[in-house]
Amino acid sequence: MSLVLPGAPDVSSQTHRSILLLSCATFASMATQRICDAMLPELAKIFAVTIAQAAQVVSLFAVVYGLAQLLHGPLGDRYGKFRLVTSATLACSIGSLLSAFAGSLDALIVARILSAFCAAAIIPLSMAWIGDVVPYEMRQETLAKTGLGTTMGIVGGQLMGGLLTDTLGWRWAFVFLTVIYLVVGLMLWRNLQQQQAAAQGQHALPEDLHRDDEAALARPGFVAQTLMIVTGRWSRWVLLVALVEGAAGFGILAICASHLHESLGLSLTASGAIMALFGLGGVIYMASARHLIRRLGERGLCLGGGSVLGLCFMVLGLTPHWQWALPASLVGGFAFFMLHNTLQANATQMAPAARGTAVSLFASSLFLGQAIGVMTAAYLITRWGSSMVIVLGGAILIGVGVVFSQALLRREGLLGQS
Repeated sequence: MSLVLPGAPDVSSQTHRSILLLSCATFASMATQRICDAMLPELAKIFAVTIAQAAQVVSLFAVVYGLAQLLHGPLGDRYGKFRLVTSATLACSIGSLLSAFAGSLDALIVARILSAFCAAAIIPLSMAWIGDVVPYEMRQETLAKTGLGTTMGIVGGQLMGGLLTDTLGWRWAFVFLTVIYLVVGLMLWRNLQQQQAAAQGQHALPEDLHRDDEAALARPGFVAQTLMIVTGRWSRWVLLVALVEGAAGFGILAICASHLHESLGLSLTASGAIMALFGLGGVIYMASARHLIRRLGERGLCLGGGSVLGLCFMVLGLTPHWQWALPASLVGGFAFFMLHNTLQANATQMAPAARGTAVSLFASSLFLGQAIGVMTAAYLITRWGSSMVIVLGGAILIGVGVVFSQALLRREGLLGQS
């Protein structure tokens, strides 16, 4: 049940606390994705397998994480988004604990698959819940605050995975995740109880609750919800742009560290540290998003973000000196989240009646685009070289920013005429 009436000028302090907890949960979800990146050589050594075999703890996690989005969206629409995020966060503590005590690579992979299935619910349903309770004029700013946890999770997961593996041992990285999930999950559960008590005290008489149950039962199934979303003209635009952004943004980003290593002769550690600045740039954007959103608007953020990001990728692809890669990575991360945050806000508005399903489809498009981008980049690198592939990705992102900003302008015009 919404905590904020449609068109309300502000959100309640209770909602602010809920959003802060969701940000912590999204941090844990993203950190879980990235925490194994730096420990692969150690896992290969401990379990006496090849790096390719050890990498299954990352690759299979990504596959399950992407596919599970399609299930969690409809479940969140039917049973409650915040409730499902709470349950998924607590369940992730079990998956992380099983990972910490895994006695073989196969056991670790199974535990990671469990974690992936549960963690997949957290970010998209958090976004969808915010879409339910926060008016649209404040939604992009609020999503940026929640995205701060996601962005810090990218950096924090890689950092903690490497640091704890080098110091206390790889198992302690999963102990770290277990504690975070358990603490945040219990706080989310308590917050959920407070939300329900507040709703019942304000306007939830027994007959109202009964009507809510009937509405949930009358909700269309997953196929009907999906068709409703993908047949919408604006929804198709948002999903298509998410697919291309995932391919040209996340997909190209995945090869940048190896490009710097091979083209400039940097160590893998130095290359990874430079690309970690991309995440730091995202953190800086999230911290300043409120002022940028009000100053530039959605179209300005798309056009500026896509253009600057594309130019930064071109610098990364063509620079002969590693020093230029430092500002290119930092500014590129800032620009990427200018574009991505705008897409997120529009994703929450594609289908208000099935917001969980809509945002999950958005996340799935993004992950599918990332997979397409990585495979396409790997294919093209052998023919054109990594420099040209990164430059191509930059050019595509400039086009994405221009095209989507124009689409927003046309949509504003149509809404103004109606």
